Amino acid sequence: GGRPPADFSMDPEDWGAAKANPVLGQNTTIACIATDAALTPADARRVAQMALSGFSRAIRPVFAPFDGDAVFVLSTKGEASPAPDPLTVTRIGELAASTLARAIARGVHEARRQTGAVV
Repeated sequence: GGRPPADFSMDPEDWGAAKANPVLGQNTTIACIATDAALTPADARRVAQMALSGFSRAIRPVFAPFDGDAVFVLSTKGEASPAPDPLTVTRIGELAASTLARAIARGVHEARRQTGAVV
């Protein structure tokens, strides 16, 4: 890796036609994070907030005004009682963000262009 120069700027054309000429609702990324860890609703919200950083790691630009990006979190164990400790929730959130970024990158790598698709 490495950082771009401090004066680096991106031209919207570098994003491809889908982002350079956006249409409302056509740049949405939706993800679901499922875990077998028991989470309270507040913990699930925190994990979702942290998982959103996975979008930022893999998609540019992200969270634009015309996007509808969202992450949903679910637990197969239901609500936790007592609530998990904050460090556990933090670990789950970071794992969710890393997994989401890798899943997006893999999806892009494995994708094949469809006839008539906007690139």
